[in-house]
Amino acid sequence: MRAYRRFNVHPVLPDPLQPLGRLAGNLRWFWHTPSQDLFRAVDPELWERTGRDPLRLLASVDPGRLEVLAGDRRFVRQLAQCEADLRDYLGADLWFQQYAAEHPEAPKAIGYFSAEFGVAEVLPQYSGGLGILAGDHLKAASDSGVPIIGVGLLYRHGYFRQSLNAEGWQQEWYPLLDPSAMPLTPLTEDGTAVTVQVPLHGRTLTAQIWVAQVGRIPLLMLDSDLEVNSEYDRSVTDRLYGGGADHRLAQEVLLGIGGVRALREYCRITGHPEPEVYHANEGHAGFLGLERIREYMDAGADFDTAVELTRAGNVFTTHTPVPAGIDRFDASMVHHQFSGFAPLPVERVMALGAEDYEGGDPSRFNMAVMGFRLGQRANGVSLLHGEVSREMFNGLWPGFDTSEVPIGSVTNGVHHPTWVHPAWLQLLGSPPGQEEDLDGCDWEGLEQVDDDRIWSIKRRMRADLVTMARERLRRSHADRGLGGGTEWIDDVLDPKVLTLGFARRGASYKRLTLMLRDPERLIRLLNHPTTPIQIVVAGKAHPADDVGKSLIQQMVRFADREDVRHRLVFLPDYDIAMARTLYPGCDVWMNNPLRPFEACGTSGMKAALNGAANLSIRDGWWDEWSDPRCGWDIPSAESIRDPEQRDAVESQTLYSIIEHQIVPRFYETDLHQVPTAWVRLIRDTISILGPKVLASRMVREYVTELYAPAAVSARAGEPATATEVAAWKRRVREQWPAVKVLHVESLSGESVQVGGTMDVVAHVQLGGLSPDDVEVQMVLGDLNGDDQLSDVECEAFTGRTEASEGTWRYTLRREARRTGSRGFTVRVVPKHAALAHPAEMGLATLPVE
Repeated sequence: MRAYRRFNVHPVLPDPLQPLGRLAGNLRWFWHTPSQDLFRAVDPELWERTGRDPLRLLASVDPGRLEVLAGDRRFVRQLAQCEADLRDYLGADLWFQQYAAEHPEAPKAIGYFSAEFGVAEVLPQYSGGLGILAGDHLKAASDSGVPIIGVGLLYRHGYFRQSLNAEGWQQEWYPLLDPSAMPLTPLTEDGTAVTVQVPLHGRTLTAQIWVAQVGRIPLLMLDSDLEVNSEYDRSVTDRLYGGGADHRLAQEVLLGIGGVRALREYCRITGHPEPEVYHANEGHAGFLGLERIREYMDAGADFDTAVELTRAGNVFTTHTPVPAGIDRFDASMVHHQFSGFAPLPVERVMALGAEDYEGGDPSRFNMAVMGFRLGQRANGVSLLHGEVSREMFNGLWPGFDTSEVPIGSVTNGVHHPTWVHPAWLQLLGSPPGQEEDLDGCDWEGLEQVDDDRIWSIKRRMRADLVTMARERLRRSHADRGLGGGTEWIDDVLDPKVLTLGFARRGASYKRLTLMLRDPERLIRLLNHPTTPIQIVVAGKAHPADDVGKSLIQQMVRFADREDVRHRLVFLPDYDIAMARTLYPGCDVWMNNPLRPFEACGTSGMKAALNGAANLSIRDGWWDEWSDPRCGWDIPSAESIRDPEQRDAVESQTLYSIIEHQIVPRFYETDLHQVPTAWVRLIRDTISILGPKVLASRMVREYVTELYAPAAVSARAGEPATATEVAAWKRRVREQWPAVKVLHVESLSGESVQVGGTMDVVAHVQLGGLSPDDVEVQMVLGDLNGDDQLSDVECEAFTGRTEASEGTWRYTLRREARRTGSRGFTVRVVPKHAALAHPAEMGLATLPVE
């Protein structure tokens, strides 16, 4: 029979052990090894059995054991040290406090909105890379002292858990998660849980606010599973990325609009400074901009002024290089949702997400497009992804070269205290007496460690991976209902064999099965009598992605073969817990997406921090930081248009690199059976890539390049100023159709020597605008065969005289600095001190051909 109500019985900790509860309540323990060691000491066997979850541990431990520990002076002393360390950590002046002391433009607080957060396995609110990145963002912000407030949703079933059936087809199941059994506390006022309400298709949805403490960072999580809501509305926060379009839209309305309202409540109750900057991590959170517009309009601003005030402090990060990865809703759904969202005019709301550009679909509302239009600053998540994003969204800025599109990049990073094995962290710690690095690591520290020790540590990590893989295979074998014994699993994988890892979402562009293109060649590599390889594979496909599921099935069926299963395994239910053993245990990390569809790919970063070489297509972050001392490039055959042929070519290259470069280097050993060249690879990978791939570096770049400038813009955006800017933009848009480049003349002819001068005259009609409203630019670049400009540079015309009413003569003298076939055009763009970029308004006038 089903329980009518749920409740939890919490343990009563003896007074000397009270700090255990406080340590368990702050997720900093997840990346603080001494705290983990302390919880393990409570009951080592129970610690493992409860999934290394301090709350479950304390709820399950025998009271008699607690009494023993309360009288154990050594344990109590260690507990006091951990509590004191947490207290110091929470109150210390860290990187951001030093930065803010020297840079008054630093924001007082930042709201960071994301649909998922992968902070720790005890808070399973993530599906993959986006969520893990968001979790690492919060943890690194905490370590650097950056005053972020995280905002997300609390999914009562989280993301699905994965198993396999006998045929190798992915099965999904959704566990019921109890907030009171997780490291969460309800936001309360006078003992009453605080809620927020959001309009949802003409009705009111109520959500409770839970708070997870991630070190110094509060993470607010909205939960609609309340009795006051209808059964349908209670299910809005049931599953991450579950349900149809209506369900997804409801979640994103709650995240964006409800998230801002939750922030307001949290700051009011706790006294935390209100955010000056609002960061939307992907388009899922884009509706936060509408709520901020509504707030400004309720305070008396008109719509255009409210947009300017909102844009000034908004940052938008796009994470996908493929159009299919963008949230796009039927426009009629969004129109219905916001038709009563007073005082915002619904048609103005619709215009924010309209695909009103060449190639766009007018029937769709595009969340990424709204993110760009409401974010004065935007970025991709690697240098290459920034380029791809500028190309992908170029239609929003017609008249500008792709390179001029105002989308920058901050390359993702990973939180090294979470992902680096403790054995490596111990070796990389700053030596006594040396000023500690900002990240607490001496990334060249392995140079002082002998080869034998490094190799011994790596073999132990590989052995841990083998043990974990066998345990998971036994569980999977039982779940699949496969007949026969499981004795063969005792011989699966070998701690002495070269180990390659591949763990990705099952998306088709990631090409999970590329390694299976020539199965006989792969089998020869796996079963070589003296220099074998072994491969550990993991990953989930979206529940609605049958193509991805079929790829997983192909891999599982191959791994089921008796001549393969001891050397290649597929481990179901890829999660943080598996990943933390998988990365250190691998010698090589494989990544073979279709370039350039991998936005960043942070799993390769985590592997590199654990001394695993990358074997990768030059995509995402690897395109930026590829180094032959740290791994191997798989050449991308992008010139081959036939997908089958391209896969065939790239897979053969993959096999060849493994067989002729990786295998010999791994198995070539000295007299002590140590592969010294491979150990050199481990040292170089950690020392060269370590400082680059850190989430702390990423967060600091966000602060200096995006958050601080956004805070400056937000502070400058007083209502009166914003009203003036809004009025100016409105006037410019109204008058822009009359702006024309009437005539362009080059007084230098068609040939000029390097060092010579180019004299250009342009006659421009401004209509009702003044010369102070615009900038006339020469856009100069290299010419291709179609007379298209590339590698462009701009220079403003310096001289002007009025030729007639509304028409101006502009002149420019410029030195010719480069040889070759060059060309130029003349462009008129809006100009105002409040514009963060000349392309911001998406207006540009070129000569009519």
